[in-house]
Amino acid sequence: MVMEVRKGNATWQELFEEWYLLGEEDTRWNEFKGVQDKEEDKKEWLPQIMNAVKNVDPNQLQGHITNLSQALGAIQGLILQFQGGKQGNASSSNQPAQSSHPFQFRKD
Repeated sequence: MVMEVRKGNATWQELFEEWYLLGEEDTRWNEFKGVQDKEEDKKEWLPQIMNAVKNVDPNQLQGHITNLSQALGAIQGLILQFQGGKQGNASSSNQPAQSSHPFQFRKD
């Protein structure tokens, strides 16, 4: 209803008079009840989250965190292997050139 008044579609006086004449059970107010329900749903999300947190088993949560940590560690190790393989190839290509010439000759 606030939005209707702000948009200029109605005044508070007009809405009050309609409510007084029609009653609060009239179908005219259904559109506003839907908005109110949505706003109440938005307000209720915090208690729902708090109830969900209360119902969590700490040991089970710790197990999930451990599994996630191990999975991330495995992924990180895999990425390091691929990165190490690229770096290792670049450095190993320089090393055989040095190993094929065991003596380094320098100009005086």
